[in-house]
Amino acid sequence: MTKKPVWREYLEALFVAFFLAMLIRSFVMQAYQIPSGSMLNTLLIGDKILVNRLSYNLKLPLTDKVLVRLGDPDFGDVIVFTYPDPDPDRPRVDYVKRVIGLPGDVIESHDNQIYRNGNKIDEPYARFTKPAPAAGPYYYLSPAPFVRGTPRDFAPLTIPEDSYFVMGDNRDDSQDSRYWGFVRREAVHGKAWRVYWSWGGAPGDAGSSAFPQTGPRWSRIGHPVQ
Repeated sequence: MTKKPVWREYLEALFVAFFLAMLIRSFVMQAYQIPSGSMLNTLLIGDKILVNRLSYNLKLPLTDKVLVRLGDPDFGDVIVFTYPDPDPDRPRVDYVKRVIGLPGDVIESHDNQIYRNGNKIDEPYARFTKPAPAAGPYYYLSPAPFVRGTPRDFAPLTIPEDSYFVMGDNRDDSQDSRYWGFVRREAVHGKAWRVYWSWGGAPGDAGSSAFPQTGPRWSRIGHPVQ
């Protein structure tokens, strides 16, 4: 039997490694980087996280088409999803937020206190850093008529079927369902699992005063996202 050339063995090994990496990325686990402070202090700017793509769905690679439903996002899950941009011509952007309301839930807020189905939610992860804003309307973009309010106070909203109400843990600095509406189930990529790497930026841009250093944040590596 003729022995394969060394270059061909290396090429085949690279092809297999690439195929397996794409298979894992498409169906099992995907890496994301946190670019903003909307999830402080749960996730810091510069955190790199692994997202379990099999938490909820088995999807056709490179699409949002769900092949098999494996589970449903639960209250409190930190999820990664495609931002529901109404302009189909703009590039897709992925967001990471926490699930605050499930399909059929009624969500409302009074002075930054969230109520779910009439019950006050205990949110130890929520972060508030700014004084109450001056009174002024914003528009909640829902399928129902626009609801006027402020990010701290909004009227009861019923979440539609196969949709979720999501918010950032850094409540005073997060663009989320309070501003642009619900997240459809098919847009959800998976559940955030663990921080696999974290790097602080320039002083003042490290993501949190609790982690002010520049360089690797060793204590963050392996940290569960919860």
